[in-house]
Amino acid sequence: MAASGLVPALVVSGFLGAGKTTLVRALLERAQRDGVRVAVISNELGELGIDEALLGGGASESFIELAGGCVCCRLSDTLLETLQLLYDRVQPDRVIIETSGVALPFETQLNLWREPVNAWVGDDAAVVVCSAIQLAEGRELDGTFEEQVSSADLVVLSKLDLLSPADQDRARAALAERVGGVPVVEAIAGDLHPDLLFPPDPDALRAQRRAAGHRPRPHSHERFTTELLEIPPGTDPEALRARLVGLGALRVKGFIAGPEGTLLVQGVGNRVEIGPPAAGQAARALGTLVVIRRAEGHDHHPHDHG
Repeated sequence: MAASGLVPALVVSGFLGAGKTTLVRALLERAQRDGVRVAVISNELGELGIDEALLGGGASESFIELAGGCVCCRLSDTLLETLQLLYDRVQPDRVIIETSGVALPFETQLNLWREPVNAWVGDDAAVVVCSAIQLAEGRELDGTFEEQVSSADLVVLSKLDLLSPADQDRARAALAERVGGVPVVEAIAGDLHPDLLFPPDPDALRAQRRAAGHRPRPHSHERFTTELLEIPPGTDPEALRARLVGLGALRVKGFIAGPEGTLLVQGVGNRVEIGPPAAGQAARALGTLVVIRRAEGHDHHPHDHG
């Protein structure tokens, strides 16, 4: 389980064929390589390459162990029961929920804030995967599509590599018209660094930097920088929130010493939340935030800064 005692959760939505299953599979493969235990709840297990005949029991209890300690479970109507059952049985480090193509991510996120799940779910984020092909062709971009992207914390634009440069521009423009202030990142074949979706805690980031010796990090189609931001004790939370939003960070996470005690900072795009930690949650690396930003105008791999 995560060192803080809380488990980060990711909700992945998007139209059928947008590439959300490819993203989930890529996250699973990387987690298995890194020894991170992930529980996946999915509507479309067949798309993940899992034989549903191997799943036993009822819909809310059927799950299968994957290589590397990952678990995949069928998404049932009783999502809360399914989440709690997975937590009790396998104690995952992370949870990924892949919704159906017509589901709105925010409605799924609401379940993460209800009892008893809210006692152990920590950082949560909603990601919507959008197909550049669908955008370039202008197919089904009203209604559900707009509702999905507008309720996302982060939008992933997929399948750009399958289009001509002119159609790539058309797809980007069509998405920009509908996405509002939600940040957009681009990914080829689901290749998106998990730090964007599951930011590391500062202690782990420091250890990773020591071990890596500042070697370049893996990167996806776009380039990102991960840095440590030191926050002095007593900083005003509202002023800090405004500062973090102004940075244009894609992800922010960490603990600070506020005027009246320890505060947890976690942000996805423009949604930056600052408040007291959950009961029993250890404040690790107090005063240090992990900040992940887009590496604008750089032609090299990102490095850690601190």
